[in-house]
Amino acid sequence: MKVVLFCGGYGMRMRAGAADDVPKPMAMVGPRPLIWHVMRYYAHFGHTEFVLCLGYGAHHIKNFFLNYEETVSNDFVLRGGRATLLSTDIADWSISFVQTGISSAIGERLRRVREHLDGDEMFLANYADVLTDAPLDVMVDRFTASDAGASMMVVPPQSSFHCVEMGEDNRVGAITAVSEMPLWENGGYFVLRQEIFDHLPPDGDLVADGCGELAKRGRLLAYPYRGFWKPTDTVKERFALDDGYSRGERPWALWESRPAPGAKERSASGLRSARRRASAEHATREDADSADERGAQEKQVLV
Repeated sequence: MKVVLFCGGYGMRMRAGAADDVPKPMAMVGPRPLIWHVMRYYAHFGHTEFVLCLGYGAHHIKNFFLNYEETVSNDFVLRGGRATLLSTDIADWSISFVQTGISSAIGERLRRVREHLDGDEMFLANYADVLTDAPLDVMVDRFTASDAGASMMVVPPQSSFHCVEMGEDNRVGAITAVSEMPLWENGGYFVLRQEIFDHLPPDGDLVADGCGELAKRGRLLAYPYRGFWKPTDTVKERFALDDGYSRGERPWALWESRPAPGAKERSASGLRSARRRASAEHATREDADSADERGAQEKQVLV
């Protein structure tokens, strides 16, 4: 399926100052930005066609991919000053970069990239700033088996606040952590059908308008998930993810710990192909060097 990523917001709570114009999805977690981790997650499940809804700071995202350095996160062989990759991140990805407005609402951004979905009945969408280890294949299968117009992952509240119950005389009857209450919040991972566009007005919001209308009609499906899910709405949250990455604690990186079905075979095949290419290039260079040496020797004999 195609994956629509909303990456054009200002990300004000992540800004380091007035001079900081880097959009939130480009905030670094380890050696790569957030958006890369989100895209790598989808690619792990076989979804490699991306449509980026650009806006604020679009040039940062464009430049990152236009000048992408595979060697940062892949093994390679260096011979004669040339690098031959043993694996690759994005070689099989298709990425459409679409300017959807500086201050457009999420729903409007989605409306503006509809033509890039090529009429696909189902597609995926994400805010590009939330990391999870949720089983995307299961999420998609459940939605496919339903007749719902949209599905959204929902997670327990992440707030550390407590709710206080009071009686008429202001005496407190109970104190309950928000995370322990029977509440769920939007997790930012969507599986959508074309039907969603029927409920998105110009400048509308994906959740409030599109999903809200589907909910009224009983056509919105939830995927409750209590596993790893971390947003990056604040600098503190982003630092926590970056710190976890540096300590090797990155449960969202399923591509490192849980090979997708068929991925092991594809990876091994790719590795063998890369090694064959490296060997062939090495042999070609050796043949060329030998030819040069023979030519030099023949010249010496003639002299």
